[in-house]
Amino acid sequence: MRILFVGDVVGRAGRTVLAERLPGLVADWKLDCVVVNGENSAGGFGITEQIYNEFVDLGADAVTLGNHAWDQREALVFIERAPRLVRPINFPQGTPGRGAAMIEAKNGARVLVINAMGRIFIDPLDDPFAAIERELNACALKSGADAIVIDLHAEVTSEKQAMGCFVDGRASLVVGTHTHAPTADYRILPGGTAFMSDAGMTGDYDSVIGMVKDEPLGRFLRRIPSAKFEPAMGPATFCGLAVETDDATGLAARVAAVRLGPHLEESVPRFWLER
Repeated sequence: MRILFVGDVVGRAGRTVLAERLPGLVADWKLDCVVVNGENSAGGFGITEQIYNEFVDLGADAVTLGNHAWDQREALVFIERAPRLVRPINFPQGTPGRGAAMIEAKNGARVLVINAMGRIFIDPLDDPFAAIERELNACALKSGADAIVIDLHAEVTSEKQAMGCFVDGRASLVVGTHTHAPTADYRILPGGTAFMSDAGMTGDYDSVIGMVKDEPLGRFLRRIPSAKFEPAMGPATFCGLAVETDDATGLAARVAAVRLGPHLEESVPRFWLER
């Protein structure tokens, strides 16, 4: 199975490059499953129903969230009628929506998509390790799902790496989101789970993590906010992770970073281009 995970889509610039790139990648790379992190897609903060539907129409099979899940208040309502929208599983019981979704991939396979949020230097929720353990016990790889994708929305690398070790051999992919900077540690762990500490941002990198530079820079220099953060609107770079799984085991067989755009060195899954 061919899986593409797309890193945090930030604002209009991120949505534009997603619209420009994703449909072509689905066709050219013969993608079976696309998961997009959309928690920054609406003006940099949260997601709207219109944007969620646009992502699905572009080819996203699931859309994950994070600490900005409810910044657009309408998300608290429309998430109940958005079966492919997945918020962190470790929100308290009774929170609207779902933290895991079983989706039917483009090839008919069953893909379990789990979203969780870390607890270090970010809004502390329930234990993400315990929450994911319960979900994996209820729906194991191969017996319950053909592939399992975990998006850990977290601040610190150590927490993301620990999650990779924790589920190694029990999930197809663990990928970190939230920091908006792609890491170089993408690999297949000893047990067969693909891992990357952060998929990076799909947005304008001529910015401070996707925001116009002046306001965040001013806050670092003067420690005084003077305006709202606004998403940068320049040409955007598409970032994510490509994973090919073994149909017999559901574990990763190949992995590669995806970077397409003006700011970062280009990277594509060449193993999908050589055939």
